[in-house]
Amino acid sequence: MEETKLRATPAARALARRLGVDLSNVIGTGYKGRIHRDDVAGFNFEDKIHISPLAKRIAEDNQISLKGIRGSGRNGKIMKDDVIKLISDPELKARLTSDYFAELSTPKAPSQATAKMQNTTQQAVTPSTSAATQSQPAGETEIVALSQMRKIISKRMTESFYSAPTFTQTWEVDMTEMLALRAKLLDPIREKTGKKLTVTDLISMSVVRTLLKHKYINASLNKEATEITFHNYVNLGIAVGMDEGLLVPVVKNADKMSLSEFVVAIKDLTERTFSKKLLPDEQSGSTFTISNLGMYGVDNFTAIINMPNAAILSVAATKDTLVAYNGEPKIRPIMKMSLTCDHRIIDGLTGAKFMADLKASMENPLSLFI
Repeated sequence: MEETKLRATPAARALARRLGVDLSNVIGTGYKGRIHRDDVAGFNFEDKIHISPLAKRIAEDNQISLKGIRGSGRNGKIMKDDVIKLISDPELKARLTSDYFAELSTPKAPSQATAKMQNTTQQAVTPSTSAATQSQPAGETEIVALSQMRKIISKRMTESFYSAPTFTQTWEVDMTEMLALRAKLLDPIREKTGKKLTVTDLISMSVVRTLLKHKYINASLNKEATEITFHNYVNLGIAVGMDEGLLVPVVKNADKMSLSEFVVAIKDLTERTFSKKLLPDEQSGSTFTISNLGMYGVDNFTAIINMPNAAILSVAATKDTLVAYNGEPKIRPIMKMSLTCDHRIIDGLTGAKFMADLKASMENPLSLFI
């Protein structure tokens, strides 16, 4: 409903303009829902954060919570300089970042306005409507509010999907040599680290080594799409799916690690992801991301780019497939992997060169140690 059609007193409209309150979000207590000055004055200020658009963007980029923060602007509005002061203090920023991720996993209680609206809606249901719904078996549907984590995921996936024009290349990889190498390294890695070496570990290590040769794949684009940042290191994000949502723990400086060090790092991050003990800093700063659904038997899929990364690799299941090998039909373990790229940074040829090198590395995995 447009503000001009809302029933509100002149005093309520004047106060709403002064406080920057959208009257369409205010529940009026007057006759036929008319909004009075007191309704605006008491509008959900305990939960609503009043912030300028630029300050909000800076806060989101730095992943800090502003709950309870009063700004220097009019009526406590948080301005750009307020956020810059907060993030310039490392100790304070760390606490606010911790609060930010804590809010993601905490279901948000409905606001007073929402609760009142829900109550009003329930009271407005007529007996005839209730009778119609009673004819349906109970328990067939359930409506629940999105958790804060799912809201953040929804926002970021939508921004990525609509802001970046993408293309995807799907390649097939013969996994014979990599599976054989894993079998040989399984016991030595377990003896050295106490961890189980997986195919995902070897794939990830291949990706890390290959990224160092392809700077556009291991790059990021700023929000204004005016600057490309080339990373001379690899912070590898590994998408981890949970019932509550998707988290992406990041193996920092993966290019500096040996295979044993990488296995320990990735297992530690994954375990703490599931136990919800991941630190905020361990969920940010990726330069490239891998999403692996192969363990669930998925034949092929396309992941959405984890912005501001320039690309993401989707890894599917390895399946015995009839192929031509040395001129003869053979059954070989074939895996499909898909690279989705931000076309603003990466062209098809650039993506193809990366995938060709990655495929060669995975089909000759000994090259990882030479």
